Amino acid sequence: MKVPAYPEFVSERDDRSLEGPWQVREGSTTRGGASCDLTNRVLEVPLGEGALERLVRAHELMHVRVSPSNVLYRSAHDVSLRSLECAEELRINTLLTRLDFATELLMDGSEKSAGARVAREGNWGEALAFLLAVLNTGAEREYLAGVRRAQPTWIGGLRAVKKRVVRILGELTTAELADTSDDGEGLPRGYAVTVAIARIVDAAAMAMVPVGTEALRQFRRSLEPGGRRAPSGRFAPLRCEAPEGLEHRDRLRTRARYRPSVSGTVMRYPSRLLTDDARRAFASKRPSGGGVIIVDQSGSMDITADDLELLLTRAPNALIIGYSHKPGDSGATSNAWVLATRAGVASSPHKGNIGNGVDGPVLRWALDQRVAREPVIWVTDGQVTDSNDHPCAQLSEECAHLVCAHGIVMVRTLDMANPALACHRPFVSSEFGRVGRKLDEIRASGGY
Repeated sequence: MKVPAYPEFVSERDDRSLEGPWQVREGSTTRGGASCDLTNRVLEVPLGEGALERLVRAHELMHVRVSPSNVLYRSAHDVSLRSLECAEELRINTLLTRLDFATELLMDGSEKSAGARVAREGNWGEALAFLLAVLNTGAEREYLAGVRRAQPTWIGGLRAVKKRVVRILGELTTAELADTSDDGEGLPRGYAVTVAIARIVDAAAMAMVPVGTEALRQFRRSLEPGGRRAPSGRFAPLRCEAPEGLEHRDRLRTRARYRPSVSGTVMRYPSRLLTDDARRAFASKRPSGGGVIIVDQSGSMDITADDLELLLTRAPNALIIGYSHKPGDSGATSNAWVLATRAGVASSPHKGNIGNGVDGPVLRWALDQRVAREPVIWVTDGQVTDSNDHPCAQLSEECAHLVCAHGIVMVRTLDMANPALACHRPFVSSEFGRVGRKLDEIRASGGY
């Protein structure tokens, strides 16, 4: 016998956002076999009399009762849709549990294999998000068993996230969780906890999987309000911003500089046939003034607006890019910007975002922009950090190899950039923090 479902009976909300007729379609109890389209008012649920069918209907009807209805899961731009979806599933299941529904029945037998597949693929972010969807249901234990089978080191981090979100939910009353009054932005007030939990999961997904006692302790601290984000162990994606406006500048009248060479068409330095072991008697031209300058604008560099203005005035033929990443930013904020092209300077130079976070990607970008063998100058203190602004030996080594392989010239201050363009002196590694130490190691091992 089929049991009819009437979402109209439960859609009376404080925000009165679901008025109108609904369309009901028959679904199933398998994962993904039931759904609630709040925008178009379409409900797909199993219509059987069994306990699991009734529970799945209750779950979807609870969405009708409390979930956002104008734009599904709409929220701030810095929260991922997947985390919001799964965090909302957790809120719905928590409300059902408090109403004495048997949420331990919410499972379809696919959870263990799903957990193992996500872990085998190394998808730490999805592992965290899906944990929310099955938390405090019958599927949770099987899901974690599947993850443990493929990635046993992930369990500590998953349990830390579970403990944190369960504590958040425990601090709220049922009325607060289910509140559908308008929060002033077109969302029900109870949805605020969904957004808060989704942000926690997004931050945890950007961190490295915590392995070991100290890493787990650091990871747990990062989940608390005001806690520093845990290390990510990777650079953030480069998001380069073009200047909104350019102020014209006159190009310098550059004079070609000659340097000794082992080959050429004119023997400019014949005496070197006797005095130079390499016999660099010929000359090659090197124009001065042009090049690419990369400016680390993180907090440790303490670069002022006046310093930047002076550089833009003194290096008018160079392409200049600044960079600094906002720790933990998911891509909403630019982390690199063109300060000057070869024809003009930005009318409003960017000042920076506190952290490093994109050192490696911006070096590669600069190398792609260089013309022929013109110099690439990196103004930095060598303190490379990951996307959450933590030091990382592996990332420092990556930058050191780029410096060695491509002849990047490192200088510590802006006033050294223009002279470096002219003379293209080799790097002095001992001056440059973590990258400097890696350069010393490479040189000691005979690399490059």
